Amino acid sequence: MWIYEKKLQFPAWVEGCDLKIAKLMFAQYGGPDSELSAGLRYLTQRFNMPIPEAKAIVTDIGTEELAHWEIIGTLIYKIIDRATPAELEKAGLGPHYIQHGHDLYPHDAAGVPWTAAYIQAIEDPIANLHEDLAAEQKARVTYEHLIKSTDDRGVKETLSFLREREVVHFQRFGEALRLVQEHLDKKRV
Repeated sequence: MWIYEKKLQFPAWVEGCDLKIAKLMFAQYGGPDSELSAGLRYLTQRFNMPIPEAKAIVTDIGTEELAHWEIIGTLIYKIIDRATPAELEKAGLGPHYIQHGHDLYPHDAAGVPWTAAYIQAIEDPIANLHEDLAAEQKARVTYEHLIKSTDDRGVKETLSFLREREVVHFQRFGEALRLVQEHLDKKRV
């Protein structure tokens, strides 16, 4: 179990009202490679991990992904809350505003709603961990694209923090994969 501390893991701050980046950041809020998708994927897969160490790694990263989802949501909200309906419309967020106002809703950058079809769990811990490694790499690349798409210093710093966490998660999943492979090899001898 974990304890929720009422502060973000990294202080999400914005300097301006870059609605273009807010729209793009929805990729990490409700897209197939988003923090939401990753968190739910890992927390679903953890039950079938064959060793406690791997189950702990998957659980820890899954809960951290939900904390990252909160950071992304905070960034987006801080930007769109400052915008008028006309500004949101001009930035391509008009449909979002009509359906949700300034509230957030899990969809990708194109407005496609989040779906459980984005996550995968297949009972095989090796397959699941490879899926997780790929998910972390896709999230890292998405953060790199987002960082290149804005001049807002606060947003860049926050996205850079989240990008670095994807690298750490990739390393931890690599560790879990090694431990699980060693465990499975021992069982066959």
